[in-house]
Parts: sequence; C-alpha cells; structure tokens
Amino acid sequence: MKKLIAFVALSALFLLAACNDSSSTTQKNSEGKKDSSQEESKEVNLYTSRHYDVDDTLYKEFEKETGIKVNVIKGEPDELLERIKREGNASKADLFLTSDAARLFRAKEDGLLQAVSSDTLDKQVPGNFQDTDQMWYGLTKRARVIVYNKETVKPEELSTYEALTEAQWKNRVLVRSSENVYNQSLLASMIEINGEEKAKEWANGLVTNFARNPEGGDRDQAKAIAAGIGDVAIMNTYYYGQMLNSTDPEEVKVAESLGVFFPNQDTTGAHVNISGAGVIKTSKNKDNAIKLLEYLTAPEAQTVFAETNYEYPVNPEATSSELLKSWGEFKEQDIPLSTLGDHNSKAVMIFNEVGWK
Repeated sequence: MKKLIAFVALSALFLLAACNDSSSTTQKNSEGKKDSSQEESKEVNLYTSRHYDVDDTLYKEFEKETGIKVNVIKGEPDELLERIKREGNASKADLFLTSDAARLFRAKEDGLLQAVSSDTLDKQVPGNFQDTDQMWYGLTKRARVIVYNKETVKPEELSTYEALTEAQWKNRVLVRSSENVYNQSLLASMIEINGEEKAKEWANGLVTNFARNPEGGDRDQAKAIAAGIGDVAIMNTYYYGQMLNSTDPEEVKVAESLGVFFPNQDTTGAHVNISGAGVIKTSKNKDNAIKLLEYLTAPEAQTVFAETNYEYPVNPEATSSELLKSWGEFKEQDIPLSTLGDHNSKAVMIFNEVGWK
C-alpha cells in the first residue's frame, strides 16, 4: 500500500511534466497551430491484447490525474488488428497495445499506425526499443530464457540457445508451438545475428531434442518439467515471476522447483522482446494517446509493471523489482527489435521446413 501511495504521489508530479511535454508535442505536430478539438477531447480509445490487472490500475490512475477517460477494448492481437482494418476510417481506435515487436511490425506494414514525435517518448524509450520511423514504442521488456529442473540440471551445464541442440539434451527440451510469435521472434533474432542457415540448423537441432511435440503455453512448459516430461524449457521470465507469486499453490511449487538461466552471456546475449504500442493512423484523439503512452513509459509506471507483473522496464530510469534484481544483471541481444518483424516470415518458413509444429 505504501508503494501505491508513493506511486500515486509521484505520478501527479510526473503527469504535470508529461502534460507540459505533450502540449509541446501537439504544437510540434501541428506546426505551431493548436488543434482546439484535440485539446477539448477527454477520452482515448485503447485497443489492447494485454490482460493484466496492473494495466487497468494504471489506466485508472491516468484518468484521475488527467481527466482523460481511457476506453479499453480487449481482445486477441490478430482479432484487434482485423477489427481496426475492418472499421477503417470509422474506427474509434486511438492506441494499439500488444505484445511482441513482430505484431507491431505487422500493424505498421498494414498501414494502421502513424508516426509520433515526442521528446518525452524519445527520452523514456531507448532507440532499440522503438520503431525506426517512430510508428511504435516499447512499453515493457520480456527476456526469453532457459528454465531448468534444479534437481536434474546444474546451471554450469547450460550455456547458449544453440547448445540445447547438443546430444546431451536429446528428449529433454520443452518449448511451445512454432505458431507462437514469441518463438518466431526468437528465431528471427537468430536469423539477424547468425544468418538464415545457422538459424535453420538450430531449429532443426532443437526439434531433434524435443521431449514431446510442442503444446501449451509457457507455464505449461514449466509444469511439464515438474512432471518429469523434460528437464529444460524456453520461456519468458515474467511468466516465471507470475508463477512464483501465484495464488495457486501448485504453480508456486512448480516455479520453486525451477532455476532461471540467461543464455548466451558470453556471446550474443539473451533474447529480449517487448510489449509496446502505436498510435492508430485514423486516431481522433492522437494527443491523448501520446499522453497515455508517455505516462505508461514514465519511471513511476514502469516501476509498477516491474513490481507487479515482473516485466523489465524499458525506461532505464525506472526501478526494477526485488525479484528481477534477484535474477541478476544480464547481457541482452544487441539488435534493433524492428528486425524481428523483418525476419518473421522467414522464421515461419524455417519452422515449417524443420517440422517444428
């Protein structure tokens, strides 16, 4: 409760500054001519595929501080994108928020987003976590790591994603389906770093070592380790954090039996992806959409995401949570996340070729 109170107080200070910054953004976007209709608007329509309680809490705080009503429409990412396309110029959508840079890339490629000029966003979101044309900005980071059974695997046995294709891991590797965009982006990152042939070799080698045909989500891979089906799994860190702090005692028990390993620390770094957002091209409340995105990427909101949803902040000025700190500092892949979208179709093709279902 003390943290929430402190957060609300800091939010008030931040929003005062943020609103000032956004006012300058409005002026910049309209080439010095204020758009009175935008200034009078008191709502923003958010289409989001995120479904976390902490998001709703932050929207409410934003509403209290700004008087801008956040109308939230939730759905699956592809469904929301199709809805925005179908609605066309009549769409009420102002801001599209989703997970994975590849999905944001698709929204950009489909012509659904518009460029945003905001000194505040440029300050709060590092360049490698935003689109090169300012069509979208990162909100939170998720590291895709290796988790392992602490009873059957010693961390010194682990090293890289590539090493999971070695013979010692045969019938021991768990991972979700290739239809999942998180895996597509992981392979896309390998295409960017190692080239297409090496990436294909890795995907083929991992299939050889699968403990079972891919099924379920990231939590299901962790549970399969606890059930003795496999010994290592590829999953996002925030799922692990959620399981450790779950209200379900069985999920807590599973998580406590696992260790977290950040791969490729002596080579290319661990794969990191984002959730992020972009302003819709036909937005009727563009300035309010920018204000909301500025609010969500400010240090105070970023700290709340880290403490309650165990996602890493994109804003380097934010404070990480004690749980995230306990996992230690780690080296990240040093690639522009826009490349994940560039290589997505090639990654899907490779998955099909090697039989990663």
